[in-house]
Amino acid sequence: MDEKELNSVRIDKWLWAARFFKTRSLATKAVAGGKVHLNGNRVKAARAVEPGDTMTITIGTAEYHISVLALSERRGPATMARQLYEESEESSRAREEQREMRRMAGAGISQSAGRPDKRNRRKIREFIRKN
Repeated sequence: MDEKELNSVRIDKWLWAARFFKTRSLATKAVAGGKVHLNGNRVKAARAVEPGDTMTITIGTAEYHISVLALSERRGPATMARQLYEESEESSRAREEQREMRRMAGAGISQSAGRPDKRNRRKIREFIRKN
């Protein structure tokens, strides 16, 4: 991660570095909005994160239950970001089931073809004028 040894990092910086949020300001808003809980408690964005802490992060309908393994103040490649935390097996399974349910819910719905083309517009006009 970093050359210097970190003892703690702000939670909004860590969430950004771990790639849960695209920008640090989005991470700050999520923490302030109660979407992030550290060790079961709602926290502020300046709260320090340390290795061994547990977090619950809600992003949209997805909920992540993770434990912090390492600290970083810098945003790096996704492979390095993935080494900063470990997601619980139950969390991963629940998100996968949620994804599958959403996929199955939309399976019977067909996509519209979009706007009618010139030929179809003519047919629609003819049909309307007959009645």
